[in-house]
Amino acid sequence: MRVFVTGASGWIGSAVVSELLKSGHQVVGLARSDAAAAEVAILGAEVLRGNLDDLDSLRTGAASCDGVVHLGYNHDFSRMAQAAHADLQAVNAIGSALEGTDRPLIVASGTLGLAPGRVGTEQDVPDPGVHPRTANANAALSFAERGVRPVIVRFAPTVHGPGDHGFLATLVVIARDKGVSGYIDDGTNRWPAVHRLDAGKLVSLAVQDAPARSVLHAVAEEGVTTRVIAEAIGRGLDVPVVSVPAQQAADHFSWLGRFFGTDAPASNSLTRELLGWEPIHPGLIADLDEGHYFHH
Repeated sequence: MRVFVTGASGWIGSAVVSELLKSGHQVVGLARSDAAAAEVAILGAEVLRGNLDDLDSLRTGAASCDGVVHLGYNHDFSRMAQAAHADLQAVNAIGSALEGTDRPLIVASGTLGLAPGRVGTEQDVPDPGVHPRTANANAALSFAERGVRPVIVRFAPTVHGPGDHGFLATLVVIARDKGVSGYIDDGTNRWPAVHRLDAGKLVSLAVQDAPARSVLHAVAEEGVTTRVIAEAIGRGLDVPVVSVPAQQAADHFSWLGRFFGTDAPASNSLTRELLGWEPIHPGLIADLDEGHYFHH
């Protein structure tokens, strides 16, 4: 297959591109800058210059390919509403270009906000109030009625591995700056996690085999307690591990506080059963213990 990937030079996107190429597919990667274009080319993919606001470039990429993986997103937390609106326009542009073809449209979402108080499953519908991107992913499913094969992949909040600059890397920076590695209250709340390379493999399987309207969980570990995460960071930095009262979480963790205090375990049982996906790369704590998060 020839697959168009938005966010192709990104953290997850670059893993997806590599996995698709390894599986024998051709890849066209969207690139908004010279630097992104160079990264996409180094991966071995064809480059299409454009961005998420350039809907013509999205239509061109989608129409010229046998399927689309839409991972690109503006993660500016100060402009969440604008980013969500732009993303919805992008999903609609790509979906319209695929109408009547039965080609796959893989759209990224997240597992946060699925099922407060219990383990979330692929059958649960997340609260769009947690992140507006979730509503856009659900909107993508409507393209099944227009001759498209839409699939949602919900990623764990922690997609980890060497080179990560996301939530886990931010926690390490905070612990280094504060001189302590913190968790909120008793630290029993759970965060699901997945290694970047396992996530890439799942998306490749989804492009090939996931039925229309599938909802998949890119989750390797159902939930790692935040205290255990804090302890691993404390070991890596050789700093004390402390409890941070919930009312002080925003001061200590800044914007990450509202997420890090959430109990958000998520299952992957239906995903594994549907596609035969088996995560094989190091888990979150093993990845932290490898030390690469602490070399910056």
